[in-house]
Amino acid sequence: MILRAVYGEVEPVERGRKGAEGAFIRLSDGITHYELGGESSAPPVVLVHGFSVPCFIWDPTFEALTKAGFRVLRYDLFGRGLSDRPPVRYDKALFLRQLEELIEALALPRPFALFGLSMGGVIAAAFTAAHADLVRRLVLIDPAGLPYPLLLRMRLLLVPVLGELLMGFFGRRTLIRGLRDDLGAEHPALAHYEARYRPQMRYFGFRRALLSTLRSGLLRSGEADFARVGALGLPVLLIWGEEDEVVPFALHRALLRLIPQAEFHPIPRAGHIPHYARPEVVNPILLDFLRRDDEAHR
Repeated sequence: MILRAVYGEVEPVERGRKGAEGAFIRLSDGITHYELGGESSAPPVVLVHGFSVPCFIWDPTFEALTKAGFRVLRYDLFGRGLSDRPPVRYDKALFLRQLEELIEALALPRPFALFGLSMGGVIAAAFTAAHADLVRRLVLIDPAGLPYPLLLRMRLLLVPVLGELLMGFFGRRTLIRGLRDDLGAEHPALAHYEARYRPQMRYFGFRRALLSTLRSGLLRSGEADFARVGALGLPVLLIWGEEDEVVPFALHRALLRLIPQAEFHPIPRAGHIPHYARPEVVNPILLDFLRRDDEAHR
């Protein structure tokens, strides 16, 4: 209770679900919030978000893909947005199980295109490595998963008790500052981006989920799965903001060595979320990549 008060988590997530867009479904680890758009007979695409920003991070992509004739699924990872915050370890196994159960429960047609942003790139690559028959194309946007030096403030969060205290007293400020690192302090959409993010910070279990995820090592444990994806040879699109300081742009070289068939598009004047910051540049690249399946079958 003390930590909840310090964290500023004052409401159960259920309160935020009243009148919310999308739908909810109970999986084995709890309730998942999701949105499914487009015609049911259209080619399916699944979008997996990153470390802390829930599925609204896909707004420009979701809109563009549904308008272009795709069936698009996006959802909140456990611990984020309007999904449950179960009292479990937030690791790769949890997030893979959530994705596996969600597509099964929704009877999503297979194979589908799978997108992963940042930490979602680790989840998407691991899912593809384990279920190659279910994924026809993989898109990675500024993916985490490769080893790189963590900032001091991130390393301190790994320390038990100290991490909880730091998250309690400085977490809100740090998380909001991180949004500015994602998008850029001068971006015209920043105020809207922050306003969409803040509500989840009120719900019990949000910061605990972030700490558990960080301590699970998920953010830097994707090399083996990326290498397996490379060995599969399936089509992969890699997009990276040239000004990304969250997951450094220079890591794209290591990723391309692991997935040599990846088609790489650096995005100038964009940071960690180029699809959100510059959708007018990124959306045509995504659509071109997805539409090649149709061209191949003509």
